[in-house]
Amino acid sequence: MRLLLVEDDEHVAAALVTVLGKHGFEVRHARSGNEALDALVPDGRPQFRVVLLDLGLPDRDGFEVCDQIRRRVGIPVIMVTARSEVRDRIHGLNIGADDYIVKPYDMGELLARIHAVARRDSASRPGAATSQSPAEDPVAMLSRAFGLELDQAARRAVVRGEDVALTRKEYELLTLLAQSPGVVFRREQIISEVWHSSWDGTARSLEVHVASLRRKLGLPGLIETVRGIGYKLAVPTHLVQD
Repeated sequence: MRLLLVEDDEHVAAALVTVLGKHGFEVRHARSGNEALDALVPDGRPQFRVVLLDLGLPDRDGFEVCDQIRRRVGIPVIMVTARSEVRDRIHGLNIGADDYIVKPYDMGELLARIHAVARRDSASRPGAATSQSPAEDPVAMLSRAFGLELDQAARRAVVRGEDVALTRKEYELLTLLAQSPGVVFRREQIISEVWHSSWDGTARSLEVHVASLRRKLGLPGLIETVRGIGYKLAVPTHLVQD
């Protein structure tokens, strides 16, 4: 996922670019409002999924930059700022920011908010809910390939007609991977979205939950480890091509 970071403090920006890079993001750093606006659509198409916008910029007020972004493109904007007054938060959200987070913040929370606004943006785009044919629908694909069905209302999994008792985290992990069978989810992304944490120690908990899911589901080959990156749900090629 490509992000545009608008931050005039070089030390803050450098640290954030490094951490976000470790979590799988590609970050473009803009040091001013004008630089950010110039980077948005250089070839006529949006270049970024999310904008992280500081408000204290050297050339323009961050609120004005947000307003200009809204006028030009529909990219989600998260205001990341030291301004903690309620009136500032209200004003930022009223002029079009998708979220507002106050410095200092927990990195896990920022990661979760980035993924959340990106998901909402993808879901709201025209055709997002209808672009897939029935054969491409992830739920139908998993059912045909493995006899696996997910009951969102009851938060339970069914394999070939048999209920599988899953913990809350196991179910959330499985449903995250099931959103896009065949797509690799980075470990950092999974930890951010399921555990809402960026703590490295959570990686061991992820491995334990994956092992438990494999054992309980009894579906060899369903959850595939992509060495050095993360996990994905594997679907037979002939089903993807139907």
